[in-house]
Amino acid sequence: MAIKNRFAELHDEIRAWRQDFHQHPEIMFETHRTAGVVESRLKEFGVDEVVTGIGRTGVVGVIHGKKTESGRVIGLRADMDALPMQEATNLPYASKIDGAMHACGHDGHTAMLLGAAKYLAETGQFDGTVVVIFQPAEEGGGGGKEMCDDGMMERFGIQEVYAMHNWPGMAEGQFSIRSGAFFAAADRVSILIKGQGGHAAKPHSTVDPTVVASHIILALQSIASRNVDPMEHIVVSMTSFETSSKAFNVIPAEVELRGTIRTMASDVRVLAEQRIKDIARLTAEAYGAVAEITYMPGYPVMVNSETQTEFAAKIAKDVAGNCSEAEAIMGSEDFAYMLEERPGAYILLGNGEKSEMVHTVHYDFNDDIIPAGCSWFSEVAEQRMPLAR
Repeated sequence: MAIKNRFAELHDEIRAWRQDFHQHPEIMFETHRTAGVVESRLKEFGVDEVVTGIGRTGVVGVIHGKKTESGRVIGLRADMDALPMQEATNLPYASKIDGAMHACGHDGHTAMLLGAAKYLAETGQFDGTVVVIFQPAEEGGGGGKEMCDDGMMERFGIQEVYAMHNWPGMAEGQFSIRSGAFFAAADRVSILIKGQGGHAAKPHSTVDPTVVASHIILALQSIASRNVDPMEHIVVSMTSFETSSKAFNVIPAEVELRGTIRTMASDVRVLAEQRIKDIARLTAEAYGAVAEITYMPGYPVMVNSETQTEFAAKIAKDVAGNCSEAEAIMGSEDFAYMLEERPGAYILLGNGEKSEMVHTVHYDFNDDIIPAGCSWFSEVAEQRMPLAR
């Protein structure tokens, strides 16, 4: 079994949906138009039940198979939101919305899951129920958590959940997956250093927060090199250094540092938070300054379940001929919240080896991978809930 013939037939139609989404990107939870189009399409396909407003602007469709005697319910998820970026592709279907762009391929994910929903509603070749999940606010808003907090898993009886993401740099239409911890937890920190400002010609009469902040930044690098087992994954990146003065001859009174912390294990995550707080506070104190630390937990580690990962990889091999083992990724993904609620798996689909990286102004989803993605979604449903022969 390879790519389903039906998706070759539907390819132009699904491509048109994708390019329409691309022209009308919406950010975070403001996915009103996108959700409306998804709702209309699902109803047009004859999906048994369509529910909106889950996780604010999320959409859920319920598709019953020819039989439901197995009692099995599988969730398939796609993200809908775009990024606050100005597109620079000059494509004929480029974004029409100033300052918004589908720079991560969520337009493609949504279109592929819609294509799978159309096929599954047409055929019903499974014993159970498929729940198609269209989620807002993956890009930093925690839309997956919002949908779970709205009781989505319980309301629709979802037992397992699966998702897919396109992946630039990987061969077009090929798959890759990893069991266990796959995407990192992503936390943020803000450190406000309060000193005593003054004239740059008289530094001895000040408590210079720029010096304190510089020592804190360097000391924080010791967390990865001296506090965490070298076999573990951790990234501590301070990405912003902002003072309360822009003058050349003024030592500022305050400096604010901001950064991100990426970890792949819960104990390392806890350790990193405590060490950041201790290092910042005590380093500031040593120089006569004060550090106020605001630590903001973000998405948790995304963990693929072993059984579901093996199954997802099997389906990928059926569709594409092979499925490679992915490396751990220090980016974050809020599908992690759904995987905390139910066992499941998240897989990568190659967008092309020469594809622009996601989150760049020249990125575009590769429409040629649509049949592979649709086939994978559909086969997950049909093979996980097979009809008795």
